[in-house]
Amino acid sequence: MLLPQIKLYALPGIPNIKAGDDLVAVIMDALHRVNLGLEDKDVLVITQKIVSKAEGCAVDLNTVTPSPQALEIAEAGDKDPRHIEVILQQSRGIIRHKGPILITETCHGWICANAGVDRSNLAEPGQEIVLPLPADPDASARRIRQQLKEITGAAIAVIISDTHGRPWREGTVNLALGVAGMLPLIDLRGKKDMFGYTLRVTMIARADELAAAAGLLTGQAAEALPVVLIRGAQYIPGEANATTIQRNPEKDLFR
Repeated sequence: MLLPQIKLYALPGIPNIKAGDDLVAVIMDALHRVNLGLEDKDVLVITQKIVSKAEGCAVDLNTVTPSPQALEIAEAGDKDPRHIEVILQQSRGIIRHKGPILITETCHGWICANAGVDRSNLAEPGQEIVLPLPADPDASARRIRQQLKEITGAAIAVIISDTHGRPWREGTVNLALGVAGMLPLIDLRGKKDMFGYTLRVTMIARADELAAAAGLLTGQAAEALPVVLIRGAQYIPGEANATTIQRNPEKDLFR
Protein backbone atom coordinates (compact mmCIF):
# COMPACT_ATOMS: atom_id res chain seq x y z
CA MET A 1 0.00 0.00 0.00
CA LEU A 2 1.36 3.42 -0.98
CA LEU A 3 1.25 5.65 2.08
CA PRO A 4 0.70 9.42 1.76
CA GLN A 5 4.06 11.16 1.99
CA ILE A 6 6.04 14.23 1.17
CA LYS A 7 9.82 14.51 0.83
CA LEU A 8 12.01 17.37 1.96
CA TYR A 9 15.57 17.93 0.73
CA ALA A 10 17.80 20.60 2.28
CA LEU A 11 20.24 21.67 -0.42
CA PRO A 12 23.83 21.63 0.88
CA GLY A 13 26.71 23.83 -0.13
CA ILE A 14 24.89 27.16 -0.37
CA PRO A 15 27.70 29.75 0.03
CA ASN A 16 27.60 32.91 2.10
CA ILE A 17 25.43 35.08 -0.12
CA LYS A 18 26.51 38.63 -0.90
CA ALA A 19 24.77 41.57 -2.57
CA GLY A 20 24.36 40.99 -6.28
CA ASP A 21 24.78 37.20 -6.16
CA ASP A 22 22.65 35.21 -8.61
CA LEU A 23 20.44 33.14 -6.31
CA VAL A 24 18.98 31.11 -9.16
CA ALA A 25 22.45 30.07 -10.31
CA VAL A 26 23.37 29.19 -6.73
CA ILE A 27 20.22 27.06 -6.34
CA MET A 28 20.79 25.30 -9.66
CA ASP A 29 24.38 24.50 -8.65
CA ALA A 30 23.14 23.09 -5.34
CA LEU A 31 20.56 20.91 -7.11
CA HIS A 32 23.14 19.56 -9.55
CA ARG A 33 25.53 18.85 -6.70
CA VAL A 34 23.09 16.32 -5.23
CA ASN A 35 21.71 15.10 -8.57
CA LEU A 36 18.26 16.59 -8.08
CA GLY A 37 16.12 18.23 -10.73
CA LEU A 38 12.96 20.29 -10.39
CA GLU A 39 9.63 18.66 -11.21
CA ASP A 40 6.13 20.08 -11.69
CA LYS A 41 4.38 20.75 -8.36
CA ASP A 42 7.66 20.90 -6.41
CA VAL A 43 7.92 23.62 -3.77
CA LEU A 44 11.16 25.51 -3.14
CA VAL A 45 11.38 27.23 0.25
CA ILE A 46 14.07 29.89 0.49
CA THR A 47 14.90 31.75 3.70
CA GLN A 48 14.46 35.50 3.45
CA LYS A 49 17.95 36.12 4.78
CA ILE A 50 19.71 35.01 1.61
CA VAL A 51 17.14 36.81 -0.53
CA SER A 52 17.68 40.04 1.42
CA LYS A 53 21.45 39.64 1.16
CA ALA A 54 21.37 39.02 -2.59
CA GLU A 55 19.08 42.02 -3.10
CA GLY A 56 21.43 44.31 -1.18
CA CYS A 57 19.08 45.05 1.71
CA ALA A 58 21.81 45.05 4.40
CA VAL A 59 22.29 48.30 6.32
CA ASP A 60 25.55 49.39 7.95
CA LEU A 61 24.56 50.90 11.29
CA ASN A 62 27.48 53.30 11.06
CA THR A 63 25.54 55.09 8.30
CA VAL A 64 22.34 55.46 10.38
CA THR A 65 21.37 58.57 12.35
CA PRO A 66 18.67 57.76 14.93
CA SER A 67 15.61 59.95 15.18
CA PRO A 68 14.31 61.32 18.51
CA GLN A 69 11.66 58.55 18.53
CA ALA A 70 14.35 55.89 18.01
CA LEU A 71 16.43 57.36 20.82
CA GLU A 72 13.44 57.31 23.19
CA ILE A 73 12.50 53.70 22.37
CA ALA A 74 16.10 52.54 22.55
CA GLU A 75 16.62 54.08 25.98
CA ALA A 76 13.50 52.40 27.35
CA GLY A 77 14.57 48.99 26.06
CA ASP A 78 18.37 49.31 26.37
CA LYS A 79 18.73 48.87 22.61
CA ASP A 80 20.97 50.31 19.92
CA PRO A 81 19.10 53.43 18.71
CA ARG A 82 20.51 52.97 15.19
CA HIS A 83 18.95 49.49 15.02
CA ILE A 84 15.67 50.95 16.27
CA GLU A 85 15.82 53.63 13.58
CA VAL A 86 16.12 51.00 10.84
CA ILE A 87 13.16 49.15 12.39
CA LEU A 88 11.08 52.33 12.34
CA GLN A 89 12.03 53.00 8.71
CA GLN A 90 10.81 49.50 7.82
CA SER A 91 7.49 49.95 9.65
CA ARG A 92 4.08 51.46 9.00
CA GLY A 93 3.59 51.82 12.74
CA ILE A 94 4.19 50.40 16.19
CA ILE A 95 1.67 47.83 17.42
CA ARG A 96 3.12 47.23 20.90
CA HIS A 97 6.19 48.47 22.74
CA LYS A 98 7.15 47.27 26.20
CA GLY A 99 10.73 47.37 27.45
CA PRO A 100 12.96 45.59 24.91
CA ILE A 101 9.96 44.18 23.01
CA LEU A 102 8.96 46.10 19.91
CA ILE A 103 6.15 44.75 17.71
CA THR A 104 5.50 46.65 14.51
CA GLU A 105 3.54 46.42 11.30
CA THR A 106 6.04 46.25 8.48
CA CYS A 107 5.76 48.22 5.27
CA HIS A 108 4.55 44.95 3.69
CA GLY A 109 1.74 44.56 6.25
CA TRP A 110 3.24 41.84 8.46
CA ILE A 111 2.92 42.06 12.23
CA CYS A 112 6.18 40.92 13.82
CA ALA A 113 8.98 41.76 16.22
CA ASN A 114 11.41 44.47 15.11
CA ALA A 115 9.83 44.67 11.62
CA GLY A 116 11.80 41.52 10.84
CA VAL A 117 15.09 43.46 10.92
CA ASP A 118 17.71 40.87 11.87
CA ARG A 119 21.15 41.30 13.41
CA SER A 120 22.22 37.66 13.89
CA ASN A 121 24.52 35.56 11.69
CA LEU A 122 25.27 38.49 9.41
CA ALA A 123 28.66 40.08 9.86
CA GLU A 124 32.25 39.44 10.83
CA PRO A 125 33.44 40.66 14.25
CA GLY A 126 33.74 44.43 14.27
CA GLN A 127 31.06 44.97 11.64
CA GLU A 128 27.68 46.44 12.58
CA ILE A 129 25.19 45.20 10.01
CA VAL A 130 21.42 44.67 10.19
CA LEU A 131 19.28 43.02 7.54
CA PRO A 132 15.72 44.14 6.75
CA LEU A 133 13.23 41.93 4.95
CA PRO A 134 13.16 42.00 1.13
CA ALA A 135 11.37 45.06 -0.21
CA ASP A 136 8.74 42.87 -1.91
CA PRO A 137 9.01 39.16 -0.97
CA ASP A 138 6.21 38.17 -3.36
CA ALA A 139 8.02 39.83 -6.26
CA SER A 140 11.23 38.10 -5.20
CA ALA A 141 9.46 34.74 -5.21
CA ARG A 142 7.88 35.40 -8.62
CA ARG A 143 11.22 36.41 -10.13
CA ILE A 144 13.02 33.32 -8.80
CA ARG A 145 10.18 31.04 -9.91
CA GLN A 146 10.12 32.49 -13.42
CA GLN A 147 13.88 32.18 -13.86
CA LEU A 148 13.86 28.58 -12.63
CA LYS A 149 10.99 27.76 -14.98
CA GLU A 150 12.89 29.22 -17.93
CA ILE A 151 15.89 27.03 -17.07
CA THR A 152 14.14 23.77 -16.12
CA GLY A 153 10.66 24.00 -17.65
CA ALA A 154 9.18 22.89 -14.31
CA ALA A 155 6.05 24.59 -12.94
CA ILE A 156 6.90 24.87 -9.26
CA ALA A 157 5.92 27.03 -6.31
CA VAL A 158 8.38 29.25 -4.47
CA ILE A 159 8.07 30.39 -0.86
CA ILE A 160 10.22 33.06 0.80
CA SER A 161 10.24 32.17 4.51
CA ASP A 162 11.20 33.78 7.80
CA THR A 163 11.03 32.84 11.46
CA HIS A 164 8.46 34.73 13.53
CA GLY A 165 7.10 34.48 17.03
CA ARG A 166 3.41 33.80 17.62
CA PRO A 167 0.89 35.42 19.97
CA TRP A 168 0.33 33.41 23.15
CA ARG A 169 3.00 30.81 22.29
CA GLU A 170 6.71 30.65 23.08
CA GLY A 171 9.27 29.94 20.40
CA THR A 172 9.55 30.86 16.75
CA VAL A 173 8.38 29.04 13.64
CA ASN A 174 9.00 29.43 9.93
CA LEU A 175 6.23 31.09 7.96
CA ALA A 176 5.73 32.41 4.44
CA LEU A 177 6.60 36.05 3.65
CA GLY A 178 6.38 35.71 -0.11
CA VAL A 179 4.83 33.17 -2.47
CA ALA A 180 4.69 32.47 -6.19
CA GLY A 181 2.95 29.72 -8.13
CA MET A 182 0.53 28.77 -5.34
CA LEU A 183 -2.36 30.11 -3.31
CA PRO A 184 -1.12 30.67 0.24
CA LEU A 185 -4.54 29.82 1.70
CA ILE A 186 -6.82 26.86 1.06
CA ASP A 187 -10.39 28.00 1.66
CA LEU A 188 -12.61 25.17 2.92
CA ARG A 189 -15.60 27.35 3.79
CA GLY A 190 -18.78 25.89 2.37
CA LYS A 191 -17.33 22.41 2.05
CA LYS A 192 -18.54 19.48 4.14
CA ASP A 193 -16.47 17.49 6.61
CA MET A 194 -16.48 13.68 6.75
CA PHE A 195 -19.69 13.74 8.81
CA GLY A 196 -21.56 16.12 6.52
CA TYR A 197 -21.09 19.26 8.63
CA THR A 198 -20.70 22.40 6.49
CA LEU A 199 -17.47 24.21 7.34
CA ARG A 200 -17.99 27.91 8.01
CA VAL A 201 -14.61 29.40 8.95
CA THR A 202 -11.94 26.82 8.09
CA MET A 203 -9.02 28.15 6.06
CA ILE A 204 -5.67 26.36 5.89
CA ALA A 205 -2.47 28.42 5.71
CA ARG A 206 -0.79 25.97 3.36
CA ALA A 207 2.17 28.26 2.55
CA ASP A 208 2.89 28.64 6.27
CA GLU A 209 2.62 24.87 6.77
CA LEU A 210 5.19 24.25 4.03
CA ALA A 211 7.49 26.97 5.36
CA ALA A 212 7.29 25.44 8.84
CA ALA A 213 8.07 21.98 7.44
CA ALA A 214 11.15 23.38 5.70
CA GLY A 215 12.17 24.99 9.00
CA LEU A 216 12.83 21.51 10.38
CA LEU A 217 15.82 21.38 8.03
CA THR A 218 17.02 24.96 7.53
CA GLY A 219 18.49 25.33 11.01
CA GLN A 220 17.38 28.26 13.13
CA ALA A 221 20.77 29.02 14.68
CA ALA A 222 23.30 28.85 11.87
CA GLU A 223 21.16 29.38 8.75
CA ALA A 224 23.41 26.75 7.17
CA LEU A 225 20.76 25.20 4.91
CA PRO A 226 18.69 28.10 3.57
CA VAL A 227 17.02 26.32 0.64
CA VAL A 228 14.68 23.32 0.94
CA LEU A 229 13.03 21.39 -1.88
CA ILE A 230 9.64 19.87 -0.97
CA ARG A 231 8.20 17.17 -3.19
CA GLY A 232 4.76 15.60 -2.96
CA ALA A 233 3.00 18.42 -1.10
CA GLN A 234 -0.58 19.28 -2.00
CA TYR A 235 -1.36 22.90 -2.80
CA ILE A 236 -3.50 24.93 -5.18
CA PRO A 237 -1.51 26.48 -8.05
CA GLY A 238 -2.21 30.16 -8.62
CA GLU A 239 -1.01 33.65 -7.77
CA ALA A 240 -1.80 35.65 -4.64
CA ASN A 241 0.21 37.76 -2.24
CA ALA A 242 1.42 36.09 0.92
CA THR A 243 0.00 38.96 2.97
CA THR A 244 -3.48 37.54 2.34
CA ILE A 245 -2.58 35.26 5.26
CA GLN A 246 -2.41 38.28 7.59
CA ARG A 247 -5.67 38.56 9.52
CA ASN A 248 -7.79 41.57 8.60
CA PRO A 249 -7.63 44.13 11.46
CA GLU A 250 -11.45 44.17 11.64
CA LYS A 251 -11.32 40.48 12.60
CA ASP A 252 -8.38 40.80 15.00
CA LEU A 253 -9.65 40.93 18.59
CA PHE A 254 -6.21 41.64 20.07
CA ARG A 255 -5.13 44.85 18.29
